[in-house]
Amino acid sequence: MIDHVYISVTDIEKSLGFYAEALKPLGWREFGNYDAASGPDNVPDLFGLGDATYLSGTGAGSSIWLRQRRPGETGLYLGIVCDSNEAVDAAYVAALNAGGIDEGGPADRAYFAPGYYAANVADFDGNRLELVHKAWNPAR
Repeated sequence: MIDHVYISVTDIEKSLGFYAEALKPLGWREFGNYDAASGPDNVPDLFGLGDATYLSGTGAGSSIWLRQRRPGETGLYLGIVCDSNEAVDAAYVAALNAGGIDEGGPADRAYFAPGYYAANVADFDGNRLELVHKAWNPAR
């Protein structure tokens, strides 16, 4: 299951308006921002939209996070749901063994939320995967 996607955009406000309106009929809505000042240097300001399940906390829903595009930036950032911290660890090792590039080993990421455990890898083209277990998600 896809947990979240980062979309790099050139105009945050214009893009928030677009995604909020385009996804409203599907139960998605804008729900808040993540201020980069509260986390590590490599995490940008993020502007979130989520589906009804994500917003209610009743299950493992999906979210989109818009971020300001940097000059020359391309690629995708995709968060993949893992059922446990051990699954994050295993997928991270498998990704590195497959030739992935380490962008942050498995660890608690409490700057996002308590119980947020993740690892980050990139592929050969700079597309990024975040392997994430959120302790509050119900078992699938």
